[in-house]
Amino acid sequence: MAKTILTGDRPTGRLHLGHYVGSLKRRVELQNSGDYKNIYIMIADAQALTDNFDNPDKVRQNIMEVALDYLSVGLNPDISTIFIQSMVTELTELTFYYMNLVTLARLQLNPTVKSEIQMRDFKSSIPVGFLCYPISQAADITAFKADTVPVGEDQLPMIEQTREIARKFNHIYGEDVLIEPKALLPDNQVCMRLPGIDGKAKMSKSLGNCIYLSDTAEDVQKKIMSMYTDPTHLKVTDPGHIEGNTVFTYLDAFCKPEHFEKYWNDYASLDEVKEHYQRGGLGDVKVKRFLNSIVNEELEPIRTKRKEFEQDMGAVYDILVDGTGKAKEVAANTLAEVKQAMKLNYFDDKALILK
Repeated sequence: MAKTILTGDRPTGRLHLGHYVGSLKRRVELQNSGDYKNIYIMIADAQALTDNFDNPDKVRQNIMEVALDYLSVGLNPDISTIFIQSMVTELTELTFYYMNLVTLARLQLNPTVKSEIQMRDFKSSIPVGFLCYPISQAADITAFKADTVPVGEDQLPMIEQTREIARKFNHIYGEDVLIEPKALLPDNQVCMRLPGIDGKAKMSKSLGNCIYLSDTAEDVQKKIMSMYTDPTHLKVTDPGHIEGNTVFTYLDAFCKPEHFEKYWNDYASLDEVKEHYQRGGLGDVKVKRFLNSIVNEELEPIRTKRKEFEQDMGAVYDILVDGTGKAKEVAANTLAEVKQAMKLNYFDDKALILK
């Protein structure tokens, strides 16, 4: 069977550096590798509504923002199918059938769901749709028979739950209809979870600690110069700590050997910078300026490409329409196989109801 990828993002805001190093950059590499026949990139608006049900405009307004981010980083609609989740209604029907394969206790034990519930302070007022997020995600993945799902480390419990649902479905209905997917983690350990500029564990739109892919060079500079470093490094002469220092985490993610000759030829490597910082005598401002040069170099071609696509939003809209049509056709075929396995294909098998 052809190797297939399914991945996506919730349109609750523009995409940021955390998305870029954690998934977007890798998606483009996988797309261009030629190793995957089918690549589906989903704008997960239905999932975004599980905790934004009272603010649908927020989701609606960000559909095109996310599409622009996708195209600007290099996702190619001629190779990757970009689609809107809610417009593929077959996914909703699959979710409904899968609900019978998962217990409430199992959903509540999902570490990712527990973490997200705590972060949103739902307490006892958890929307059922939010709690069922892993089931919806299983429907998305299995609908396209994806065997590979590029994710961050925090999403591993979700992929495991999808595997459980697929395994249980195939066991009960005696069919090898659904594929158990495998997670594909970032190959750079640092990129598994890029922290926010405030030092919080995760860069998050809801926490307002992001550097967005569409930020201007001035915005990026302002955010980097305010970035959390080492609170004990009060004077330049003080020894500094790189562990938990957001600036150095970002340098680990983005810095390349050639950047030193280009932007900071006082040093030959990042190890030299770290050693100097740790022994004292190197100020945060110099390190931040170096990081600013690196990050803006990375983002400049993305900003340029985004501006080009913004000149013809009608073409971006057509890309979404075409991609969604293709995705709907594939999902419909899987749904038909699922219903056949469950003996729900009544009008395809008259003998079933005329006996």
